[in-house]
Amino acid sequence: MDFPEGYKYTRDHEWVRMEGDTAVVGITAFAQSELGDLVFVDLPHEGKTVTAHGNLCVVESTKAASDVYSPLAGKVEAVNQALADDPGLINRAPYTDGWIAKLSGISESDVAGLMSAQEYKALLGK
Repeated sequence: MDFPEGYKYTRDHEWVRMEGDTAVVGITAFAQSELGDLVFVDLPHEGKTVTAHGNLCVVESTKAASDVYSPLAGKVEAVNQALADDPGLINRAPYTDGWIAKLSGISESDVAGLMSAQEYKALLGK
């Protein structure tokens, strides 16, 4: 299983990649493998303010619907519109093309409090 270095992770299986002062957010390869084939993503609205650990969006798979939690507090600046037509991008490329949202107004200390790739691997027992 893939755990890109330089990304940060949560216990709820979301990842964060910082691009300057913008946080790109998605779900991990582990999360998408547990969910199965994704068939729908209820994307958040641009401009929405999210809280850390608050609901960011919902993903639906052939197995179930699951909440995706925001790993950080911030404002949704952009959403991955490609997921509306092809939610399977998350299954095929969870760390690249399958990103869900970009958040602004991020606190560096909040980012520092997330898990490293090594810590996330340990959480999963890998």
